[in-house]
Amino acid sequence: MDGLIVLVVLLLLAAPVIGIVALIRSITDRNLLRQLDSRVKALEGARVAPRAATPATAEPAPAPVTIVVAPAEPAPSPAPSTSPPTSVPLSSPSPVQSSTPQKIGFEEKFGTRWVVWVGGVALALGGIFLVRYTIQQGLVGPGVRIFLGALLALALVAVGEWSRRTEKLSTLRGVPSAHIPSTLTAAGTTVAYATVYAAYELYGFLPPASAFILLGAVALLTLGAALLHGPALAGLGVIGAYLAPMLVASAKPDFWSLYVYIAVVNAAAFALARFRMWRWLAIAAVVLGALWTLPGTQPDTVTALGAHVFHALVGFALVATFLVCGLLYGPPAAPGAVDRLSTLALAVYLLAAAVLVLASRHDPVALTTFVILTIATIAIAWRTEAAAGAVPAAAVLAALVMAHWAVHMNVQGLLAPSGPAAPAIPEPERYDYGSHLILAAGWAVLFGAGGFLAQGRSSRALVPMLWSAAAVFAPLAMLVALYYRIAQLDRSLPFAALALLVAAIFALATETLVKREPRPGMMAASAMFATGTLGALALALTFALEKGWLTIALALMVPGIAWVVEQRPLPWLRWLAAIMVGAVAARVAYQPTIAGADLGTTPIFNWLLYGYGIPAAAFWVAGWLLRRRADDLPARMVDAGAILFTVLLAFFETRHYVTGGDMFRPWTSPTYWATEIMLDVNVGLALTIGLERVRGRTGSIVHNVGALIVAAFTLMAILLDLVDVITATILPIAGGLFVNTILLGYGLPAVLAIILALIARTTRPISYRIAATITAIALALFYLTLEVRLLFNGPAAWGPISDAEGYALSTVWLIFGMVLLAVGFYLRSAPARYPALAVIALTIAKVFIVDTTSISGIYRALSVIGLGVVLLGIGWVYQHVLYPRARTDAAT
Repeated sequence: MDGLIVLVVLLLLAAPVIGIVALIRSITDRNLLRQLDSRVKALEGARVAPRAATPATAEPAPAPVTIVVAPAEPAPSPAPSTSPPTSVPLSSPSPVQSSTPQKIGFEEKFGTRWVVWVGGVALALGGIFLVRYTIQQGLVGPGVRIFLGALLALALVAVGEWSRRTEKLSTLRGVPSAHIPSTLTAAGTTVAYATVYAAYELYGFLPPASAFILLGAVALLTLGAALLHGPALAGLGVIGAYLAPMLVASAKPDFWSLYVYIAVVNAAAFALARFRMWRWLAIAAVVLGALWTLPGTQPDTVTALGAHVFHALVGFALVATFLVCGLLYGPPAAPGAVDRLSTLALAVYLLAAAVLVLASRHDPVALTTFVILTIATIAIAWRTEAAAGAVPAAAVLAALVMAHWAVHMNVQGLLAPSGPAAPAIPEPERYDYGSHLILAAGWAVLFGAGGFLAQGRSSRALVPMLWSAAAVFAPLAMLVALYYRIAQLDRSLPFAALALLVAAIFALATETLVKREPRPGMMAASAMFATGTLGALALALTFALEKGWLTIALALMVPGIAWVVEQRPLPWLRWLAAIMVGAVAARVAYQPTIAGADLGTTPIFNWLLYGYGIPAAAFWVAGWLLRRRADDLPARMVDAGAILFTVLLAFFETRHYVTGGDMFRPWTSPTYWATEIMLDVNVGLALTIGLERVRGRTGSIVHNVGALIVAAFTLMAILLDLVDVITATILPIAGGLFVNTILLGYGLPAVLAIILALIARTTRPISYRIAATITAIALALFYLTLEVRLLFNGPAAWGPISDAEGYALSTVWLIFGMVLLAVGFYLRSAPARYPALAVIALTIAKVFIVDTTSISGIYRALSVIGLGVVLLGIGWVYQHVLYPRARTDAAT
């Protein structure tokens, strides 16, 4: 009995669709007959005219006339969206329109279009709200309400048709007139939808069969009227039908009645969009129809799941029937072209089915429906290339379903209260692993085999690229989901063996495609399968080794992809390398210690070296390979990743060494803090020098910016920490007399800074070199000063400055200035001599301001005499070596 009821319902549902097709065919045949009649009359007139014009000439034999019947699918109308495709009814020949339409002003638009549209919407809403008001106030009974609604709908449609037949176009040619007839008819059809739905759902006046027939009749009326009146009626009438269930709602919704109603509306909207070739109407109907999947759908349950599944299946079937190019009643498909509407329509209803699977927590009915639609999508894309774009969308949604099963999110569990009221025992698994193992294997084979067999079938490259992308992505995604759910990210040799098997299959596919005769997209497909081989190998390493090796495996894919780009220069493969760099960075941000608590305490040779050093080296190699072809954005992203991981490796290893392996331990002593900052400054200067060398070789903007950023942060550390903090907190000084923290914090950075200044002599502007030189001189002065203090006071206490110490400071500063001056003379560089003169000037100021007042006895005299001798010597060198001509002029 139930089967008979279902059969009757389906037949009643098919009746409006059959009527839609029949109406379309009848109108098409009518248009063809008119066209043939006008063309025959034109041919007869053309045959008579030459005889009258040239009676003395010999009439040539008439050429055979071939009448070509246009296909049933008319071309899209170029008319504006506010008017029908033709300026007169379909029963009369089309007039000749002006090719230069006049410009419409604001006032004309307002008076002839906008007020009419708003009036039509107001009529439709007013009718519905009037019914709601009578319901709320209890003014009339249910039967009278339905009768008045039907009477209003018929009156609006009748007035709209009468005004269409008697309408006189008074506007200028080429300017659309006010569509009062279509607006009235649209309002009438909307009220008719709401009236029939209310009579069935709210009051039960109509049995299901009668309601279905009336809904189909209203849909046919809307379609026929839209064919006559144009897009205004289609926009207000058919789209209004989707809103009718929202305006006329019920306290106890019946989802089966709702979705049968939506199915009829879908059929009318899709058929109208197909016949008129209105893409906007098709897109709006697809989106609005799919959105009706959401009522009754909660994060953990679906009310009336069977009705929701019926809606997804019927919507998908109607899309495949009317909207997919090259399939059944769809528009014709261009060879090798991917149609966006076909792809969007299939993908939207696939998404609706996937939502049902997720919301029902993988209920067998919803899961089976999604599997059926996935297989149907592959079959449709195999049949027509216009729908090839839906293949990767289906692969992504299938992977999403498997990922949801793998993560097994339970929203109620997350929101459950804590304490005694919380569930003590977690909910048991609803499915065993076997069913999803079979499902994942089936999807992997479906997309993988389909993507490989689809190669060489298309005349354009995009279609095989889409197939191969899905063929590579789906098996890898299924493998990762199963590994996460079953192995819980632990070592698993069976999964490693399975990943090696997938890599071998991808490698075999790559070699097979390379050996084939070149076809469009074949090179791209082979490159994708080669990338899949690298990805499967990386997964095999991840499955077989510890958790930290996931970062290494993903990083090693990047130079592999760059090598594939060398063999198959495809732009999207370059972007894939950049995406993998982002994936590795995200993995490291999630767990900076790479291996969790197993980081180890061994300096240098620990998981930081492997987790940051190997990715850094891999990215450097990949960037070099990518830059061999082009220094584009993907190559720069990979280079940026190489710099980032190199910097992180250096600084994290420093912190690991200073903290003894506990990287997140807070500092308990200023000495340890100062030691880390000193090491960071040395590391930063060394990295800056290295990046300057690399920048000189590559000329890359990434290396240039990276060197500037590292140098800027290092300078900030020197100014804020070394000068201000460390000199006040490092007590006592650790180490011996010369090999100590002073050498680490000031001596080595001074040497590195002067090396940086020398390297930047020919590559950086003068301001950069001046900053590096001043930094080096300042650090050297700090080093010399602190060393003198250490020698006189020891590491335990600073003590007051004695006369001998003050004299020693002046002497050391003066010798340092002379050394710098000698270097400047040797380099024959004035900028190199200026810092020496600054140090000598500083020494002069110290001697005359500090030493003469604070030092007494023999040290005061020695300080001043020594300074005078040195200054005379410097003057002699300047006169005899640097400026000998100035000395001769002075003597004369």
